[in-house]
Amino acid sequence: MPRSSKALFSEFTVIPAIDLKGGRVVRLMRGEMDRATIYGSDPAAVAREFEASGARLIHVVDLDGAVAGEPRNLGAIRAIRDAVGCDLDVSGGMRTIEAVRSAFASGAAYVSIGSAAILNPDLLRAACLEFPDRVIGSVDIRDGRLAIKGWVESTELSLEAAIARFTQAGVAAVTVTDISRDGAETGVDADAMAEAARRGGISVIASGGVASLDDISALAGRYDQGVVGAIVGRAIYERRFSLAQAIAAAR
Repeated sequence: MPRSSKALFSEFTVIPAIDLKGGRVVRLMRGEMDRATIYGSDPAAVAREFEASGARLIHVVDLDGAVAGEPRNLGAIRAIRDAVGCDLDVSGGMRTIEAVRSAFASGAAYVSIGSAAILNPDLLRAACLEFPDRVIGSVDIRDGRLAIKGWVESTELSLEAAIARFTQAGVAAVTVTDISRDGAETGVDADAMAEAARRGGISVIASGGVASLDDISALAGRYDQGVVGAIVGRAIYERRFSLAQAIAAAR
């Protein structure tokens, strides 16, 4: 059984990311699908390394699914599930209740829903009712505008309105991604993440731009303000620091 969200975020949580494209581990630069750096062909092996380094939760992104609108890498997700004992948060293509169920059936402890909250609010509510405390909202921002459908389209909905929609539906937390920083290792805006948590009255997971251990420390320092975790990707893959070092920096 998965941990409850309350137990999971009882302390600041460093969450390593595995982004899947064609079954391989990649990272995008600022959300652009044609700017993917390949880091491996064995997602399960990467997950094992993360777990050995102390990961309690791994964020798994089905990039193909995010664009297609339905999961496309469930086989790789099942392989990751079979390889590790820590929790998985799966996102990408969660636009129907069947897709959400398939992700849980493939081994997810949590499922992140982003575009569906904008395109189909009823789905978000239904998922939260069927899987209480196991749905995480996802808000992606580019140049101050909300991005949807794998970051290829934008909407005029504000960040505050989007977070309110997730809060009302009953999500466990909301991941806020600054696409302009994602994969670019430009540093984080810890104050902005704390402000999003304060305005939304909900726990926020920061994503995008983590470049140093100082970024981890800055975000962890906002734990009491509602920033409960950080998703880290390229900085670990590029060996700017190790996951174990990031976890230590968050303490």
